Amino acid sequence: MPIRTVVMYPDSRLKQRCQPTDPCSTITRDIARDLLDTMDSAPPRTVGIAAPQIGEMSRVIIVDTSRNPKYPNSHGLLTLVNPVITEFTGRQVFREGCLSIPDFTANITRHDVITVCGSSLEGTTITVTTSGFESVVIQHEIDHLDGILFLDRVTHVKTDLFRRKGN
Repeated sequence: MPIRTVVMYPDSRLKQRCQPTDPCSTITRDIARDLLDTMDSAPPRTVGIAAPQIGEMSRVIIVDTSRNPKYPNSHGLLTLVNPVITEFTGRQVFREGCLSIPDFTANITRHDVITVCGSSLEGTTITVTTSGFESVVIQHEIDHLDGILFLDRVTHVKTDLFRRKGN
């Protein structure tokens, strides 16, 4: 499938809530393949992408935190359709970046441990409980499905928002 152009901030599609999608449809499968191909072509250590980032307003995310050598313990490649966080505990702060906002990173507070439930592309239910970096990435990608960007979660612009090095 083709590598898609990443939608860049301030494109209005990044601020829209996505509608649920049929996990078994050909369209959803095509979106998932395009997401993976686009993530594979992105800068090294890209660990997640959501459908709105390629202009598709469907509730589909791809996450694979094992691509970052600093965080080898993960569930590997996850494709989640219509993901919902069903449980969460604790708080943690991580430095986040985004393909759609390449010039900035920010310290963002998120839940430490989450349980997320979604569907596979075959329509089976997937339930994952995770913590740390993988938890942060999943929350970040689900935010995209709800029209929320990491910039919306910055608490203190002066102390928590950073221009990427080299930009």
